Amino acid sequence: MADDWRTPDAEALFAAIIRLATPDETVRFFRDLCTISELRDMTQRWAVVRLLDGGMHYAEISRTTGASTATITRIASWLHRGEGGYRAMLDRIASESAALAEAGIPQKDAPPDPQAEAAGPR
Repeated sequence: MADDWRTPDAEALFAAIIRLATPDETVRFFRDLCTISELRDMTQRWAVVRLLDGGMHYAEISRTTGASTATITRIASWLHRGEGGYRAMLDRIASESAALAEAGIPQKDAPPDPQAEAAGPR
């Protein structure tokens, strides 16, 4: 069954995650919860999602992130036909960033743009 991972323990984990109050607390929680390899994998997946959303070609995403094209294809499938979690978060971040920019509020805590990082300093 596709949803057999949705156990009471999984639900308890998600309930704990949504209670994290600060970026630092979130970092500390995930560092305790995950191995470095798991954190790198999740970080890479999120970078791939953002680059796909920005329209970057798979080969360039692979060069930028080190993800295989098979991994990128799988992530793209979830981005376009998954549960909607990636899209919801991308849209929320874009909406919040636009609101802050419109209000003239600096976005010091905004996540880095992986496309800009790949391009290097200008």
